[in-house]
Order: sequence, then structure tokens, then C-alpha cells
Amino acid sequence: MKKFTFAAVLGSFTCIVHAQSSLALYGVADAGFIYNSNSKGHSLYTAGAGNLQGNRWGLRGTEDIGGGLKAIFVLENGFNMYTGGLAQGGDLFGRQAYVGISSEYGSLTMGRQYDSVVDFTGPFEVGTQWATYFGAHPGDLDNMNNTNRINNSIKYTSVNYAGLKFGALYSFGGVAGQFNRNQIFSGGVGYSNGPLAVGVAYLNVRNPNVSLYGNMAVSSATASNMGGSTVIAGYATAGSEQVVAAGGSYTLGLATFGGTYSNTQFRSLGQTAVVATGQVISGTAKFHNVEVSLKYQITPTWLVGVAYDYTLGYGVNGARYHQAVVGTDYFLSKRTDLYFDCVYQHASGTDSTGHMAVANINALSASSTANQVATIVGLRVKF
Repeated sequence: MKKFTFAAVLGSFTCIVHAQSSLALYGVADAGFIYNSNSKGHSLYTAGAGNLQGNRWGLRGTEDIGGGLKAIFVLENGFNMYTGGLAQGGDLFGRQAYVGISSEYGSLTMGRQYDSVVDFTGPFEVGTQWATYFGAHPGDLDNMNNTNRINNSIKYTSVNYAGLKFGALYSFGGVAGQFNRNQIFSGGVGYSNGPLAVGVAYLNVRNPNVSLYGNMAVSSATASNMGGSTVIAGYATAGSEQVVAAGGSYTLGLATFGGTYSNTQFRSLGQTAVVATGQVISGTAKFHNVEVSLKYQITPTWLVGVAYDYTLGYGVNGARYHQAVVGTDYFLSKRTDLYFDCVYQHASGTDSTGHMAVANINALSASSTANQVATIVGLRVKF
């Protein structure tokens, strides 16, 4: 009888705890195969992981602490499906890691987080929807595809006010005696009502080679952290980076029309000493980027999409990138889907390294010519 009473009391206590708090395990497993028509002069067939959506597993929790307040946290790991290794440069929770408080007015969180461009305009880019990250804007120059997260940040996100949401983020530079060095701030607003959704955002980064591109365990304090993309790799010496972005979509029956615009500027080039950037330049490198897209829901489980993206570089150097994407996504169930995408890019002008621009589809090795084609087929499972 005592054992039964103890079990009953314990069971009641467990129910109370569950009513006040929650913990969820979630994730994405995504793998496929990629054909690159020109990788440094040769065609390449390779396995690719996290194409449609980055591979991850995470823990998300909330606890009711009274007075209408909740403690919240997210720990999200990124990994390579084919090797089992850590993504995001070897960081254990490289995708997200934050803790904070939420209320009826919004949430305030601290940690490694997404900026406002990702939150308010990124969802309108086809690379974050059906086109895989190969269909992102060249070099993901405006970070709409969420290549870079923000360390040392504090972030406010409002609740939804009849379709209106807004937010802001600030990242501390952490350099003694130089308050502005390495700091990052961003803000954005989004509105969704019926078939219409729009968003605008702003991002400002000081010393981007370190604070934005170099915020992982494997990053260098003296060399370039801006990767191999010829679109932006030559701008590692920038004193600051600025992104102004906007996006929107409108659904008409089974069709959704979408578009994005961004202006990205790498300012005060040559201000930061970086080893082996490829050239010595000064001034400001600027980019206009415009994307238009159409997504059509053939059936509730099958969609097709097309998109065109144009990137115009001006200021220091200058390149033009024309990019077209077609793709399809078929859902076998609510959590499992098959996808296929084809990306074509044509380049002209002078790229960030000071050389004749070659095609360089996002996340792939550059072509040896002005043209490049990539096809991607894969399977994604959410849990």
C-alpha cells in the first residue's frame, strides 16, 4: 500500500512538472548526390549532405517561472550526414545556442543566434525553401541563406501583433578599449496577412572577417575566413559590412510569387590586416541582388519552382552573375520528402580577387569558365 501511495504521489508530481515545462528533441537528416559541370575545369560527381536543409539535431525547452514569464533555451548541433563530423567549423552547437526569457511582449535571448536578415527576409529566398543552398544568392553574399551565425549576441523578438513582428540583435565585440571593434547589430520587421507576406532587415558588421565569417572553432585570427567563393573572398580586409534587405511573397490560388532585394557593401577595404587575401585594394565593394520566383503547388504533396537571380557588383572591382534555378519537391509523408534541383550560373566582369569573373555557384568549387551547372537529388527526413 505504501509503495502504491508513493507511486501515486510521484506520478502526480511528474504531471505537475510536465504542465509547467517542456523539452523537445528535434532534427533534420538530409543527404543526396550532386553533379557539378565544371569544378576547376573538370566535371565532378559527389555526395552532398544537408542540401535542402542543414543536417541538425537540437533540444528546445521552456519552463514556466510565473508571472507570465517563461525561461527558454535552444541548443542546436549541425553535422555532416556522410561523415558524422561536426559542421559549422567543428562547433558542438554551431547552428544555435541560446537561453532567455519570454513573455506576452516577446522574448529576450542571449547566445549564438540568427541575425534579422535571416529572420525577416531569408524565408523569401528560394535557397531556404525548395532550391537547396546551391540555389542561394552567389556566395550567400547577403547571408539570407544563413551561412553565418552571430556570437556573443543579445536578441529581442516581439510576439505576433495581428501579423506584425519585429526584432533586433546586438553582438558585443569583446575587445578591451575598442568598444565598436567586432560588434554586430541588426534589426528587422515582418508582416503576414492572408496571401501577403513581406519583410525588411538591416545588418551592420564591424571587422567581418573575424566577427561574422571567423566566429568558429577553426577560424583564423590573421588569415581570411571568407571561404573559397570568388564572389566575396577578396574582401576579407573590409573594416565593416552592411546589408540592407527586403523580401515578399503573394499566394494566388496554387501559385506563390516571391522576390527579394539586397544591397551588400564591404566598406573600408584594406583597413584590416589579413594574410593572403589575393590583392591589395581600398574603397568599398558593393552588390545589388534581385531575385524573383514562382512556386506552384501541383498537389498538396508535390510542388515545383522556378527562380531567376541577378547580382551586380560595383564600386571596387565589379562582376555580374545571372543565375536560374528549377526544382521540385515531393513529400512522401509529413516528415519525409524527395527533391531535385538544377542551378545554372553565368558570370562576367571582374570578381573580388581582381581576376576575370568565373561562375561560382554557392558552396561549390568555382568553374574555370563563365558558366557552371549543378544538379542535386536527395532525401530529407525531419524528426
